[in-house]
Amino acid sequence: MRVVVTGATGLIGAAVVGALRDRGDEVVALTRDPDRGREVLGRDVECHAWPEPKRSQPPGAALEGADAVIHLLGEPIAQRWTREAKREILDSRVLPTRSLVAALTALPEGRRPSALVSQSATGFYGPHGDEPIDEAAPAGDDFLAVVAASWEREAEAAQSALRVALPRTGVVLASDGGALTKMLPPFRLGVGGPVAGGRQYVPWIHRDDAVAALLLCAEDERASGPINLSAPHPVTNAELSHALGRVLHRPAVMPVPAAALKLLYGEMAATVLTGQRVVPTRLLELGFEFEYAELEPALQAALR
Repeated sequence: MRVVVTGATGLIGAAVVGALRDRGDEVVALTRDPDRGREVLGRDVECHAWPEPKRSQPPGAALEGADAVIHLLGEPIAQRWTREAKREILDSRVLPTRSLVAALTALPEGRRPSALVSQSATGFYGPHGDEPIDEAAPAGDDFLAVVAASWEREAEAAQSALRVALPRTGVVLASDGGALTKMLPPFRLGVGGPVAGGRQYVPWIHRDDAVAALLLCAEDERASGPINLSAPHPVTNAELSHALGRVLHRPAVMPVPAAALKLLYGEMAATVLTGQRVVPTRLLELGFEFEYAELEPALQAALR
């Protein structure tokens, strides 16, 4: 396959590129800085400049003749949500997706990729209690739900021209970025523990499984619409904390009050204080086999 990847140097994107290269696929990266892209991803990755994703379309030459596009661009969520930060979180997802869809649909039918895999997030569902949530659940109404729903609408505009899959990704477990990296320092010091009682669910997935699921979405003609990228056994924040403590051989009994998290992160703290018990119904229907279906082995592998 020839696959175009946006956000190719990010936590998930670099792993996607690596997996594609390992199996012998041609990889095209759309990046603001092609020289840095080649340095990070390897000289055999074809890098094309897309310097202003929010303001201009990507080069058609990079997209033409590809089999699929895996679109992973977006400003990090884990930051204090000022008014400017919230605008950037939204715009960095909506506007590049709009530009990408315009470029894809403008290509001649015979030279257009057959699939767009456009990243979304389990935040689409908004805060929930302990009821299992699959892809049939409606969008929530909090900030992250609005962002995810707006993001998906832009990608869905391509549905008349190509297959569109919307992987709603949960908390990705990896030791070199994401939520786990932020959790490690206090846990390694023995002062980690559940947040705000720890009853809220965490829709987690190991990065290797997230990458494999994205590749399935790119290849499988049955993969379209929303697809939850989360492990089949969601856990509570308390269960995650205790499992991480066991893996690190450290106690995990120091509770983190909600008020402390709100003081540190402001409105963004809601992403940790609330949760969703997301289940990967569509992924399992497609026959996907998780390498890490259980949390503790996933943590051990991520930290190995």
